[in-house]
Amino acid sequence: MSEEVIRLEAIQRVFQVGDQMVHALNDIDLAIEAGEYVSVMGPSGSGKSTLLNLIALLDQPNAGRYRLNGKDVTELSDRELAKVRRENIGFVFQFFHLIPRLSAAENIEMPLVLAGVPPARRSRLVAEAIQAFGLVDRARHRPDQLSGGQRQRVAIGRATIMQPSVLLADEPTGNLDRASGVEIIDLLEALNDTGVTLIIVTHDPALGGRAGRRLEMIDGRIIRDHHASG
Repeated sequence: MSEEVIRLEAIQRVFQVGDQMVHALNDIDLAIEAGEYVSVMGPSGSGKSTLLNLIALLDQPNAGRYRLNGKDVTELSDRELAKVRRENIGFVFQFFHLIPRLSAAENIEMPLVLAGVPPARRSRLVAEAIQAFGLVDRARHRPDQLSGGQRQRVAIGRATIMQPSVLLADEPTGNLDRASGVEIIDLLEALNDTGVTLIIVTHDPALGGRAGRRLEMIDGRIIRDHHASG
């Protein structure tokens, strides 16, 4: 039996919008095992991105417990959260979120710099990532000199340079043409094949259907949890 990497118990996330209280996540119970490939689908406002941000430790619940790789991370300080996030989680965004003034290689290197990895090791790891993600001839280009697909490959390189056990992707093909989108999904799935736990939020039923496990959300609740056969 696989090791459990994520466990959410009775998670609540409430936002105040004007004088209204919005339940973005409503009593979420979820367990994800190491190496799973999970898609999260549902209409806009269903809580998909809120769930992903909470799993990514970019947001915290109002109530409930969250265990990541067996560690309770519900009430950690901001500094502790940053360390756990850096060591365990990679996040790929729809709009890339690259640093405009840095080259592709420098963007990929940034998590290593923040983690205090020595320069020689940083150089080796970045060179390996540049090679693995097909960016050798784009390593010194800034984001505005890259195509959308190339920017997303840089973003994936940055997200995985610390070798996280969990990779999260929020609409990773939403800002790409179809051909580039297919390349990016193939790349993410190849990472999953190496044992990385992959969780993708998507509006695209065809993309969501590729995952081995599919969650459907409405009004902050998981209404369906389907494991593909085979």
